[in-house]
Amino acid sequence: MSNDKVIKPESPGEMAARLKAVNYLADEGLSTTVFLSVAMNKPLLVEGAPGTGKTSLAEALAKMLAIPLIRLQCYEGIESTQALYDWDFSRQILHLRSLEAANSTTNAEQLEQSLYTERFLLPRPILRALQGGPAVLLIDEVDRADDEFEAFLLEVLASNQISIPELGTITASVPPIVILTSNRTRELHEALKRRCYFHWIDHPEPARELEIIKTRLPGVDEKLAQQVVDVVQSLRNEGRLRRSPGVAEALDWAQALDRLGGSDINSDSAGLTIGALCKDQDDRELILSTLRTIFPT
Repeated sequence: MSNDKVIKPESPGEMAARLKAVNYLADEGLSTTVFLSVAMNKPLLVEGAPGTGKTSLAEALAKMLAIPLIRLQCYEGIESTQALYDWDFSRQILHLRSLEAANSTTNAEQLEQSLYTERFLLPRPILRALQGGPAVLLIDEVDRADDEFEAFLLEVLASNQISIPELGTITASVPPIVILTSNRTRELHEALKRRCYFHWIDHPEPARELEIIKTRLPGVDEKLAQQVVDVVQSLRNEGRLRRSPGVAEALDWAQALDRLGGSDINSDSAGLTIGALCKDQDDRELILSTLRTIFPT
C-alpha cells in the first residue's frame, strides 16, 4: 500500500468522528493528541490503568486508516532480537546441506555471504513495520521491559532505521505510526517521554461509559447497560479493589449478562457472570457482597 492511499484526518474533530465510525469513542483531548501525533509523525505514549482502551486505540486507528496493525508485546527480559529480526537457522542448515550434496566449490567467504541474505531473514515487529510501508506499530506495555530495551527503542524511534551487520542499514520509506502503551508499573525514562506525545487515559465518566457500551454492544438492552455502568462506577469509586474493572471488563460483563437473556441484573445473574467483571479472588468477594446489597435475590 502506498502512502497516498492513507487518508489522514485533517482536524481533531475529523479524527474523533472517524474513530467513532470504527466504534472507538475519543474525547476532545485524546482525539486532538492522536491527530497531532499522526499529522506530525511523532510517537504517541498512552498511559493509564489496565482496561481503559489503550490497546484498542491502536487497533481502532489501524482500522480507521485501513493499514496493518503490527504489535510488539513487551515483557520482562525482552531483547532487541525479539523486536527486530532473527535468522532462520533451520533453513540456513538446509541450504548448507544442499550445497554439500551438490559438491559445491563455493569458498568460505561466499558461503557465509549466501547464508545471510534476506531469503533467510525473519523480520520481527519493528523491522516489519519499517519495511512494510504504512502501518500502525503498537509497542504494548512498554513499562514491562527493562531500561536497556527502552534505550534501544529510543534509538530506533529517533531514526526510523535499523542496522543489520550482514545486510546494511534498512530505513523506512514510510515511517510507521507508533503508539506505545504503559500501565505505569514503573516510571519510564524522561528521554523516551520527550520523544513522544503523551496522553493519560482515565476511566470514563458514567455518560461516556454508557455511550461506549451502547456503541460497542448495540444489541444490549439500555436498562441493562445503565445498570452495568452504575455498578462498575460504584466499584471504582469505593476504591477498595486491588484492580478496578476497566471498560473492557464492563463490556465483557454487559455481553455476558445479555447472553443469559436478561434485561435486568439480579443477584443470581450477577454472581454467575462475575468472572467477566473480576479476575481476582479477593476482589471477587468484595464485589459479590456489594452486588448482594444492590441486587437482593
